[in-house]
Amino acid sequence: MSAAVGIAIVSHSAEVARGTADMVRQMVGDAVPLGHCGGDPDGGLGTSVERILAAIDDAWSEGGVAVLVDLGGAETNSEMAIELLPAERQGKVVICNAPIVEGAVMAATEAWGGASLDQVRATAEELSPP
Repeated sequence: MSAAVGIAIVSHSAEVARGTADMVRQMVGDAVPLGHCGGDPDGGLGTSVERILAAIDDAWSEGGVAVLVDLGGAETNSEMAIELLPAERQGKVVICNAPIVEGAVMAATEAWGGASLDQVRATAEELSPP
């Protein structure tokens, strides 16, 4: 069996990121690599490329990493973080266009079941409004 896809949660709020990660852990335990980050370096609302890189690293799996984001700035900074990854990792990290909480839980459940990165992403994105 291949390595479970990792999940990285990126929110503008440290509490939202932590709470979402807690929900994921309650659903799948430690079977899925998980990273999360939220807030700016000063403790306010925002995101940080450095923290996103750390969350991706925490969630790293040879199966890839699905990144769930809450708002546009989190997506933009996640894209920048992916560009800073080593070339061999860049193609194994995707941003899912999905609601952060529901998407993270569904993505982790799929990953726990052995789904590929593309399958994990597709399942999370099924939750997005048309």
